[in-house]
Amino acid sequence: MPKTYGDWLKEAREAKGWTQQQLADKAFMSRSMVAAIESGRRYPTEDDAKALDNALGTGNVLTTFRPGQIATGGVADWFEKAREFEQQAAIIREFGLTYVPGFLQTEAYATTVIDAGYPRGSEADRHKSVVTRLERARLLDDPVTPEVWALLDETVIRRPLGGYAVMAEQLGHIVSLAESGRIRVNVLPFGTAPHPLLEGMVTLMWFEDQPPIAYAEGMRVGKIHDSPAMVAEIQGAYDLALSEALPMEPSIALIRAQAKEYKEHG
Repeated sequence: MPKTYGDWLKEAREAKGWTQQQLADKAFMSRSMVAAIESGRRYPTEDDAKALDNALGTGNVLTTFRPGQIATGGVADWFEKAREFEQQAAIIREFGLTYVPGFLQTEAYATTVIDAGYPRGSEADRHKSVVTRLERARLLDDPVTPEVWALLDETVIRRPLGGYAVMAEQLGHIVSLAESGRIRVNVLPFGTAPHPLLEGMVTLMWFEDQPPIAYAEGMRVGKIHDSPAMVAEIQGAYDLALSEALPMEPSIALIRAQAKEYKEHG
């Protein structure tokens, strides 16, 4: 089996006789980040890879030779940097306005969302996008990190994207993640007052060793915000919308009931 990026990093670290904490200190990152990279749960940004090379004295091996990394492509250009941050985040809070956030999607649901894009890409490109989206779901392999909150507009669970069977599976997946304690989920019901997140989807991310950021996306555009004032403003909008949402248990019950209805009609 080919060595993964994590395998190469672990071998280089152990060749120095260093613990993960010692490498983390020398590369100016957290020990948990080093552990996550070695286990394959996270992938370093280019800057982090350079810092690892500098710390280990491996030239540019870890920067340029990155086997096992998620393949480039498969996401929109404007989301590429956000995906790198997503791999490093300790806390992620998502808002889905019209569809389930990417790394919570099942394969069938992701295929439906990607196939609905316009202009329609080639079959190979669409397949790559689906594979990339499923790779992003590996964030949830760790039972604790990142901490994930998903705030979903009721539209997300009511529109039967891909048909009843696809939606039943997708909603069942969300219920399973929530009931296992892996994620928190809240639904914003149709009857709530207008809220400041109606303009599009939002992701808030916090890190162990860098300031928080926000990512906002609309049609054909996405933007990372790292200004403390802007991040605080978007977080305030998220918190205001969350205050209008159903508590977690009623949200799970609503999603479960909708999944049951889809199964009965499927």
